Formats: sequence, C-alpha cells, structure tokens
Amino acid sequence: MRLSGSMKSSIRSGICGFRNAVAQWFRMLGCGYFLEGAAMRSRFWAEVVGTAILVFCGTGAVVFQQMTGGAVTHVGIGLTFGLVVLAMIYTIGEVSGAHINPAVTIAFAAAGRFPWSEVFPYIAAQVLGAVIGSTALWAVFPAKPHVIQVAPPGHTSGNLVLNPHNFGATRPWGKQRPNGTEARQAYFLEIALTFVLMFVVLSVSRGGKEKGITAGIVVGAVITFEAIFGGPISGASMNPARSLAPALFTGDWHLLWIYLTAPVFGALLAIPVDRLVHVPSPTELVAEDDHVR
Repeated sequence: MRLSGSMKSSIRSGICGFRNAVAQWFRMLGCGYFLEGAAMRSRFWAEVVGTAILVFCGTGAVVFQQMTGGAVTHVGIGLTFGLVVLAMIYTIGEVSGAHINPAVTIAFAAAGRFPWSEVFPYIAAQVLGAVIGSTALWAVFPAKPHVIQVAPPGHTSGNLVLNPHNFGATRPWGKQRPNGTEARQAYFLEIALTFVLMFVVLSVSRGGKEKGITAGIVVGAVITFEAIFGGPISGASMNPARSLAPALFTGDWHLLWIYLTAPVFGALLAIPVDRLVHVPSPTELVAEDDHVR
C-alpha cells in the first residue's frame, strides 16, 4: 500500500509533535539540557525505540500465549525475549549501548562504565519506550475475550475464540495474589536472575569484545535460558521497565515493588563479583575514573 503525500506529511508531523512533547516534558522537569546535544538525543531515542520493541515483542509473546491457549509455548516466550534483545544489541548497540533496562543502566553507572549524568534520561527513555510497547498491544489486542469470525456468517463452528490476557504482567508464580512464601521466592529469584544477566553483560562488554559478534548472542542466550527456567516462578522480568508498563494497563500494583527493586539489587550485586573475577586493565581504570567524575 502506497501512502499519499498528505498521509506522509501527517505521519511526519505526528512524529515531530511527539518528539517535541517529550522534550517539553523534560524542560518542565528542569532537565531539558539532557536532550540539547544531538548525540544525547540520538541515544535517548535509541533507548526509547529499543525498549518499545522489547516490550511489544516480549510481552506480546506472553499475551499471544494467553489469548490462544498456549500456541506460543513457554519455550517460545523465552526465545522471543532472548532473540529480540539480541536483535536490539546489534541494531542500537553502537548508538546507545542497548541497555533497554533501567537495572543495567544503574549497574553500568555504579561500575564506573557509564556517566551518572545520563542515568536519568536513559531510564526515562526506557520507561517511555516500555509504555509505548504496552500501548501498542493495548490498542491492537483488547484484554477482554473476543471472537474472530472465521466461519461463514450464521455459523459459529470454526470461529477463533481469543482468551483474556494481562498484557504480559509479571506475577510471582503467575498468581494475582500469591502468598508470602511465593512472593519471597520470586523476589530472590529475580535478584539471582538479574545478577547472572549483569555478570555476563559486564564480562562480555569488557574491552573490544563488546563490538564482536558474540556479545549479542551470549546476552540473548542468557535471557532465553533464564526466561525458560525462571519464568514460571517469577516471570523472569529482570527489567523494571518491562514490568512497570504492563502494570499501568492492568492496574495491578500488588507486589510490583518486587520487579522494581529486585533487578536493581541483583545487577548491583554483580559488580563486586565481576571485579573479583576480572582484574581491570589500566585503560578501564582510567575510563571508570572519568565516568565517576
């Protein structure tokens, strides 16, 4: 389908308007200077787009699993999250580092690998992107059960009935009201999962290896196997933005704190362990010192 000139103009105007609205929001918060440089704007929008794609595809896989009664499969969900992260690392990695996760951004800053002055705009971009991803799912796939007309008019046999879904929200043991033990298990599992993820990320991003072809594959593989084995217990979020956005649409804030805090603690815990295992080179020490300043 070819777009007319007026439609193209409308789309461009809409994108420009959205971009200006975000910039105005930052100015209202007194943080407009974050987006003044072209390089920072580029990194900001890379994180927005990357996180939006992550949430749309990843939580979309969960949504489609719920709607179709299991067509995607649990393994399919894990593969979706892993593959989309792999794709984003190679797509926007050279622009923003492809954090697409507030816990990763905070841990990189705490490790001296990322300037603290850019933590807020990165997290704001990631939350904005996650909300955009969930909004796209909400706009296209209603949460209430509905029927897709497949059979001829007047017949119901063969119609596809889609089940309700929860926008891919993360809940301990998949329960809306888990007991205290289940909540604690999910909390400590999220810490452990994010610790492993961040330990791997810190390891593969040392020196020139971060530009190699293996970095994205390794990180994507870690997210895949952690989502497969940890998903049934905690949802394997490992990402505060990924859990926050679906909660905005479900209205279920119960135990959301688990997914906002545990990934950050787990990511921070990986820093001293990484330093025990890897002795930083003189070049890395100088770079860390520059970021701390």
